[in-house]
Amino acid sequence: MKKIGFLSFGHWTPSSQSQTRSAADTLLQSIDLAVAAEELGADGAYFRVHHFARQLASPFPLLAAIGARTKRIEIGTAVIDMRYENPFYMVEDAGSADLIAGGRLQLGISRGSPEQVIDGWRYFGYQPAEGKSDADMGRQHAEVFLNLLRGEGFAQPNPRPMFPNPPGLLRLEPHSEGLRERIWWGASSDATAVWAARLGMNLQSSTLKNDETGEAFHIQQAKQIRAYRAAWKEAGHAREPRVSVSRSIFALMNDEDRMYFGRGGDGEDQIGFIDERTRAIFGRSYAAEPEVLIEQLKQDEAIAEADTLLLTVPNQLGVAYNAHVIETILTEVAPALGWR
Repeated sequence: MKKIGFLSFGHWTPSSQSQTRSAADTLLQSIDLAVAAEELGADGAYFRVHHFARQLASPFPLLAAIGARTKRIEIGTAVIDMRYENPFYMVEDAGSADLIAGGRLQLGISRGSPEQVIDGWRYFGYQPAEGKSDADMGRQHAEVFLNLLRGEGFAQPNPRPMFPNPPGLLRLEPHSEGLRERIWWGASSDATAVWAARLGMNLQSSTLKNDETGEAFHIQQAKQIRAYRAAWKEAGHAREPRVSVSRSIFALMNDEDRMYFGRGGDGEDQIGFIDERTRAIFGRSYAAEPEVLIEQLKQDEAIAEADTLLLTVPNQLGVAYNAHVIETILTEVAPALGWR
């Protein structure tokens, strides 16, 4: 395990039991947690994007703010739903945020998952082409985004511009060199993982995937990673790819930890349906004393296959508690798994 970061879904609710009662709370606490995680030695701060929900939505203002407040930590998403995105505007936003962060963005994108409203992307002005699905549309948006990130000129310049142009066709600005190699695809199936490898994207695999074999979640996920790496090698890319997996992992160090997470109930994989046709398997959570966690995590084949582990954090419990969750994993568990 080379890198360990955290993944926040950015939930907020006006409940008195929540430490994040407004969108402002979630945004500002996300910045504070990223700063705290960097100070603790974590490698990454990642955020999930959802629309029409009391969660984090458009990510680039947040990523830019974190980039301005930190110096070392990777800053990413897991994931941006490409069905909702204008790839051209997204290239400008991403380039700006990456330059502010000094080239530390790690953008996870995907075709998306079921959202809070029916066909929410339609409200954003998008509709699949005839004969295509919304998933096809998301992948098509992704391919346009990847091509634009190469920084090649494509737009015919105005012969009477307001300001002088460089020679040739124009590209979108600002361009951030190297960002194209820091794009990840969130794959729920083996087939889309292989597709991502062929396009030269890194792989993000979360705590759920399509149940394609009936085996335990971590075994199916490990097979997905191996298929991805084989496709990457076959495609002949020059660099080595990166692979991340997400897990809910809590070290029980004190009474507060045991109150929140020590009651069990999530120690087995779960089966469900993410839509009418797709059977999915949801990976188990881990909560135990550090020495028990170490032995459990050593048996997780997908963690062993990946180079990056993202710890899903309960952001509504506040910055101080989540910093404690991250610190205990980094100090009490991660070294035994080969981290640093």
